[in-house]
Amino acid sequence: MQEVFDFLKKCQTYYLATVDGDQPRVRPFGTVNIFEGKLYIQTGKSKNVAQQMKANPKIEICAFNGQEWIRVQAVAVEDDRVEAKQSLLDSYPSLQSHYSATDANTLVLYLKDATATISSFAGEPKIIKF
Repeated sequence: MQEVFDFLKKCQTYYLATVDGDQPRVRPFGTVNIFEGKLYIQTGKSKNVAQQMKANPKIEICAFNGQEWIRVQAVAVEDDRVEAKQSLLDSYPSLQSHYSATDANTLVLYLKDATATISSFAGEPKIIKF
């Protein structure tokens, strides 16, 4: 999991895919955090992406660092604890002007049953499960 975190953090931007009915939706994200041994992402509860993950929590993340790309398939699980929210917001101080660990909008989710595949044209893919 640490390798997945490091890859996403280094890329700075990754793309999160959800399902909206029968339509895939993809958008850029940048938040990633490790808290209590789990990999977390963050968004706002008022956003369409939050509603899509609530309806169908299966997601996929994709990022490219210039030489390798990663795809992470997982189930996004909401963690409504203040401590989980605060940990992520502490890692991204710029978000604290928009979100708070105690507001009704901040949503943090950890990735469950995750399979990450790191690929390149140079060799065999590396698979990481967490």
